[in-house]
Amino acid sequence: MKLARRAQPRKMRFLLVLFATLFTALTLMSLTPAHADEVGTDEYDFILSGNVKNDGEPLDAVKITAEGGGYTAEVVTDADGKWKIGVPDKEVTYKVTLDENTLPKGVIVADDDAKGSTKEVEFGLTNNKSVNFFLGVGVRETTSFFDQFIQRVFNGLNFGLLLALAAIGASLVFGTTGLSNFAHGEMVTFGAIMAFVFTQVMHLPIVLAVILAVASGAVLGLTMDTGLWKPLRKRGIGSTQLLIVSIGLSLALRYIYQFFIGGSIYQLPDSAQAKIPLFGAVALAPVDMISMGVSVVVIVAVAFWLLKTRIGKATRAISDNPTLAAASGINVDFVVRVVWIVAAALAALAGVLWALFIPGLKWDMGAQILLLVFASITLGGLGTAFGALIGSLIVGMLVEVSTLWIPSDLKYLGALVVLIAVLLLRPQGILGRRERIG
Repeated sequence: MKLARRAQPRKMRFLLVLFATLFTALTLMSLTPAHADEVGTDEYDFILSGNVKNDGEPLDAVKITAEGGGYTAEVVTDADGKWKIGVPDKEVTYKVTLDENTLPKGVIVADDDAKGSTKEVEFGLTNNKSVNFFLGVGVRETTSFFDQFIQRVFNGLNFGLLLALAAIGASLVFGTTGLSNFAHGEMVTFGAIMAFVFTQVMHLPIVLAVILAVASGAVLGLTMDTGLWKPLRKRGIGSTQLLIVSIGLSLALRYIYQFFIGGSIYQLPDSAQAKIPLFGAVALAPVDMISMGVSVVVIVAVAFWLLKTRIGKATRAISDNPTLAAASGINVDFVVRVVWIVAAALAALAGVLWALFIPGLKWDMGAQILLLVFASITLGGLGTAFGALIGSLIVGMLVEVSTLWIPSDLKYLGALVVLIAVLLLRPQGILGRRERIG
């Protein structure tokens, strides 16, 4: 008995360290190296370029951002003031922004064709488009640090809520089966892809498309448990082996998605709406407000299900002690199947909302959010649904607010810092309950 009790913490530490190792490896792999003055030029055939000069003198280290069609990229100019950005789609109107904060003191964008420091550009007959800004002497209008902070807090709250949908599902699965499902990110991607199919291919209304996408995610969860996870559980496969299977399933699903939809970035309808000023510096698009409302309603519904329904209580009992739950008459296989359906449906909804938040969807978008899901679960407490909610809100806030100090390309590294800090200081997470779900 003592040996069994000692083995459990060791097993938990092993899983936590494995999370951190894979998190680090995947994050570093996602940071593809590029020249400071060029990005995406090797990957895409359509090139935006420019030359930043003031009074004939080239300006070095000026940041340029291009966004459109769900794609965003940043570069800084070289010593000659030149920059290039490769983009995936020629038919999209791109917003090219020059960050005035990176200009020398007293120099501003004085271009009549630009809206502030942003230009809307379209490609012509060629695959290259030159974008240049007229600079001049003037007083720069800036947004205060406090206003930027408040805006990012609200963006972080929105992101944290949709992240919680995915994290709660993954936490439910871990709590009832002990499986760290690395294919959970692909379940998120599946929801976004199905929403795209229903809206852009089948031309259904967005509300109906979202409902069908969530239902399709639930069917995927049922199929995965029936065809793969239940048979493996019946054979007595250990959690480490199941984890390795989930990694293989993740890779397989990811490249199946790429085979069918390609490497382009797609947008859902109404994903690029204008922001509406609410109060102070806070401005949100209607789709963002709807997303936050939907997330809150669904999270409250899941909490009610866990705390008040028979299946929810059975889920918590299985998380505490599967053997005792089975001995007391609970149908463990049925409850685990329900958990897989709920987790997959939540992941699909998170995928849809994230595709609207970015905005845009891509074949490998789930791999990026998976790292944040694991960080949220570890921060809140392994196997704890309410801990996953708290962890997701903290990670979402951290990711968005951190862009005040670090480049946006590196903002997801903040989740890695949180994960490592939790493993070192409080491995059980904020709520400190390693095994309970509710």
